[in-house]
Amino acid sequence: MDNPRPDKVAIVEELNQKFASSAAVVVAEYRGLKVSDLEALRRSLALAGGSFKVYKNTLVKRSADAAGLEGLAAYLDGPTALAFVETDVVEVAKVLKEFTKTHPLLVVKAGVLGNSVIDAKGALALAELPSREALLGQLAGVMAAPMRDFASVLKALPQNFAYALSALVDKQTEEAA
Repeated sequence: MDNPRPDKVAIVEELNQKFASSAAVVVAEYRGLKVSDLEALRRSLALAGGSFKVYKNTLVKRSADAAGLEGLAAYLDGPTALAFVETDVVEVAKVLKEFTKTHPLLVVKAGVLGNSVIDAKGALALAELPSREALLGQLAGVMAAPMRDFASVLKALPQNFAYALSALVDKQTEEAA
């Protein structure tokens, strides 16, 4: 574009900022969905830490190219909307997966995780992962296990020593009797 319109430049800059600040982006086709269904999806995604917005494919392609997202342009045909994830990727993926079960007209086409473009199967597979809190709990358990084992070893040393002393005392009292 030689002289792009200011409104289009603003949208591309908005997309650049959203691609840079989002933990992930999910590309979906919404053909045939009612406005009320899209509003319900937007509300659900907002509660999960995401947002859902429709952009022109050409503007998304420009922004994706500027962000270095090779391969995303292949998924940008037809009526396309983007779900931006600000917080927990897994929660947003779960919301989208549940919504597609009740509204099959919403089709997840692809996703962006970090700087990598993933296909629809990969984007929906994110919904199968445990939540962030569950993963942090698992990590804490793994990190605490060596400390717990070390504490039980430290506890066992004096305990075993006490058992040995008690057995020695019992043996000596039997021999003396």
